[in-house]
Amino acid sequence: MWIKTSVASYYKTNTMADVQTSETHKKKGIQRSKKLSTKVDLTPMVDLGFLLITFFVFTTSISKATVMKLNMPDDSPDSLVTAGGKTLNVLLAADNVVYYYYGDSINNMHNTNFSSQGLRAVIRNKKLQVQQKYGDGKETVVLIKPLPDATYSNVVDALDEIKINMIDRYVLMDAGKEESGQFLKH
Repeated sequence: MWIKTSVASYYKTNTMADVQTSETHKKKGIQRSKKLSTKVDLTPMVDLGFLLITFFVFTTSISKATVMKLNMPDDSPDSLVTAGGKTLNVLLAADNVVYYYYGDSINNMHNTNFSSQGLRAVIRNKKLQVQQKYGDGKETVVLIKPLPDATYSNVVDALDEIKINMIDRYVLMDAGKEESGQFLKH
């Protein structure tokens, strides 16, 4: 059965379950049944166990929620006052449309979207304007005002743009009646 010239024939292949037979002594007239011994190789089960453990560890590590740090203002009344030239007002509307205006000039409202040339560029330009005028771009304040038809995804996208542009001062607030009325004109 084994070919002696081949290298591969020297090795006996292992299977996952072997049945080993043991010969019993035969006596005249009495025949006994052969005793069968089963041996099950559990190596694949161990591999499967480690694979499952690895899978569950991986899925729990990626399912952890990520949170954004919330910066609260000081309680002093001076900390809440900001110059109008440092402020960017962002109104979030339906269909991923973003309306914005600078400072208190609500009549000079523009619209954009959430692309890198949209809201990100608007925030970056405002930060550069504040840096040129006041000496420090970190003093830029962004007021995020979701309108009633804005989605939660729009708010998260706006907060992502705040984080990308490294804006330390931002406020999430309701849009005023004047702003909502101005929005209805567009």
